[in-house]
Amino acid sequence: MAKLKKNARSKATSKRASAKPAGAAADLQARAEQVSRSIVGSAQQIWMAGMGAFNRAQGEGSKLFEALVKEGMNIEQSTRKLATRRVDAVRDAVEDRVGVARERAVDTWDRLEKVFEDRVQRALNRLGVPGREDLAELSKRVNELNAELRKLSGGRAAPKKAKAKPAAKKAAAKKPAAKKTARKASAKPTQAAKAPRKRSLPKAPKPVAPSQAG
Repeated sequence: MAKLKKNARSKATSKRASAKPAGAAADLQARAEQVSRSIVGSAQQIWMAGMGAFNRAQGEGSKLFEALVKEGMNIEQSTRKLATRRVDAVRDAVEDRVGVARERAVDTWDRLEKVFEDRVQRALNRLGVPGREDLAELSKRVNELNAELRKLSGGRAAPKKAKAKPAAKKAAAKKPAAKKTARKASAKPTQAAKAPRKRSLPKAPKPVAPSQAG
């Protein structure tokens, strides 16, 4: 009897043990189906969320791009204005410096030229060569002398011209007489030239009378 009871108990426990794995497998399958469904649903949600995010990003991206373009244009204008201001400032500074340097160079050149002229003038004075002032004074004196000579020569030339007028009249009076003598002299050769044309022809010899004796 005890053996039979043990066998019955062992069979019951084996049935229970065999029933538990079947229930666990069914539970696992149900859980797997739920998980797969939830995964599919979440994947669809993720896809839809991605599409929405892409659309939103595209719209906001265009707005952001336009905003960035405007900001870039503003920055470019501001930098251009700043650059032009700086360029103008630099140009003015350079021009000022160049002007100062040019003035200094001109001043130094004038000083050097003056020093050189002074030294050359001193050397010429030592050699006895007249300088610029001496030449100017000499030319002035020469001009004054020329003016005085012109005055003197003009005062003397007036009487000479007055005396020369009668001589000119005499010469004019002599010209007709000379013309008459020239005409007479020219007429004589013409008459002498015409004279040979009036030669007489030779006369014929007179006939001689015959002698009585013949």
